Amino acid sequence: MRDTSADLSKPFPSLFSDIAIGNCRLRNRIVSTGHHTYLADRQPGDALIAYHEARARGGVGLIITEIVAVHETAGFSSDLLTVNQPGCVDAYRRLVDRCHKHGAKIFAQLFHPGREILSSASGMLPVAWAPSAVPNERFHIMPKAMPVALVQEIIESFGATAGVLADAGFDGVEIVASHGYLPSQFLNPHTNLRTDDYGGSDINRRRFLAETIASIKQHAGKLAVGLRISGDEFDDTGLDDSTVQACCVALAPQLDYLNITAGTSASLGASVHITPPMGVAHAYVAGCAKRIKQQVDIPVIVTGRITQPQIAEQVIARGDADLCGMTRALICDPQMPNKADSGTTEAIRACIGCNQACIGRAHKGHGISCIQYPESGREMRFGSLPAVSQRKKVLVAGGGPAGMKAAAIAAQRGHDVTLCEAAGRLGGQALLAQQLPGREEFGGIVDNLSYELTQAGVTVKTGCKVDGRYIETVKPDVLINATGAFEYLPAFEGRELIDTHNNHIVTAWAVLNNTAQPGSRVVIADWRADWTGVGLAEKLACNGCEVTLCTNAALVGETLQLYTRNHYVGRLHKLGVTVQTHARFYGADENTVWFQDTLTQAPIVFEAVDTLVLSLGHLPNGVLETQIDLTGIEYYAIGDCESPRTAEEAVYEGLLTGIKI
Repeated sequence: MRDTSADLSKPFPSLFSDIAIGNCRLRNRIVSTGHHTYLADRQPGDALIAYHEARARGGVGLIITEIVAVHETAGFSSDLLTVNQPGCVDAYRRLVDRCHKHGAKIFAQLFHPGREILSSASGMLPVAWAPSAVPNERFHIMPKAMPVALVQEIIESFGATAGVLADAGFDGVEIVASHGYLPSQFLNPHTNLRTDDYGGSDINRRRFLAETIASIKQHAGKLAVGLRISGDEFDDTGLDDSTVQACCVALAPQLDYLNITAGTSASLGASVHITPPMGVAHAYVAGCAKRIKQQVDIPVIVTGRITQPQIAEQVIARGDADLCGMTRALICDPQMPNKADSGTTEAIRACIGCNQACIGRAHKGHGISCIQYPESGREMRFGSLPAVSQRKKVLVAGGGPAGMKAAAIAAQRGHDVTLCEAAGRLGGQALLAQQLPGREEFGGIVDNLSYELTQAGVTVKTGCKVDGRYIETVKPDVLINATGAFEYLPAFEGRELIDTHNNHIVTAWAVLNNTAQPGSRVVIADWRADWTGVGLAEKLACNGCEVTLCTNAALVGETLQLYTRNHYVGRLHKLGVTVQTHARFYGADENTVWFQDTLTQAPIVFEAVDTLVLSLGHLPNGVLETQIDLTGIEYYAIGDCESPRTAEEAVYEGLLTGIKI
């Protein structure tokens, strides 16, 4: 189904053509799809409303808010939105009105997880109800089969919930049948073993959804009704694309749109597709969406690593889908639609797919944000920058993410800011991170922050090292120390062999900078259990090395967001990398490396090792603090030079400091 309203004079004519979904006409094809923000508790509050209003103000066409539990058995986590709280209709109406004010349409998601249970308000697992008693692999849940009466009660509750949301003014509702949740469990012959009217044949397995749609139409017929479904669950026990296509074709006459995603929550490997990290191809679900779109006559949304308007334009212009879900792109830059529509694409802060502060924070139970734009999800606190009351001369030492953010924010507020970077280019450790396989997009944080520096009017000096003499010459009012960290090299047996024995013992940074050439049999000592060890193992395995990754953690990549970790650990499995967990580095000689088991204290020995790569963390760069006289200078240390952590903390501290001065 093609829309002929495209204005060919626009930079992205397909993306910025309007389109009808049910009784709604959207101003463009950009969608903020439903995602759990952890900014609300059972009903919308000020934080969630401000979050969605920022995206509506930024020009998005459609906002689909996060999951609303439709029944008391739909306990997925402790803070799910519901419609059974006093005053909830007024709370939802405030959310709707604030988005409508800026021209965006707003739909709500209707949700029941079935056996995919995470937690509950009590902290104990409730009974998980599902079509059949088939255990969940990922969360190790054994569900209880629903009696027919409960099935029909839940179907009715979908409709009743939609009715409440219609009273609140929503434009539409979306049934979440994606990612292995309850409706998907009814569709799937692996999880639906029923022999009654809700199982046993394709038609019967679709009955739950068909009756759910009918219930919604009965209670809230004026609303647009859509279905979110995984075009392929990418798991041998999940729904395959042919089953999904048949379902979509059968149900399309009852629906106003389809929202196609991928993966399932039910397995570790397939759950990666819930929020696919960098390293997964852009717009990779478009093929699934196209195969469905060719068989139905209603609008199709597609989501999955569509991070830039250029990508979305291509998807729509090719006819793969009618609209594009660009959720993380909008978390990273709520103003992305307005910038794209005006042709100022260079101003767009592009999502790099790191998953660190969006889904990563959500999985820890914290409100979502973005490592590049920590204002996101914190609109109540950082909705606008206060202008300075007194203009100060600000010197920032260090051009990594922390220093860049601090300089940009301080200059935006009106200060006179100079940023000095000792190296020949900005970026700090982000330049090393982008050298890792599948991590190439991380360099985007440097490009995005560099643009912010330019727009804010910061004077940038590369190849300029800040020391005591330089500070005496410049005489700043404020000094921000963002000089980063060094590699940490503790004392250990064999330390004298570093750089002295034909690359036998080398550091992670030396490998990434290509100043070391590891031999054919490599052992990596990984203390941090983050990107570095995983990335080095893949890099060296791809270069033909036989790699053993020894991590001082319970699992490889333990500190990474779990979808990201599982994706990259899967890549290591395919490459044949040997993994040793619970391994404390002890020492090495000319051909042997020793570790100690952190659980038993027993030795772990590797012999005939050509190269040992040390990835043992970082030490703050304290050099500048020892050189300076801070008399009369307002001083701040931020990022890794204060304490080595991640880019999220670095950029956030840069924001706070830029506001504080």
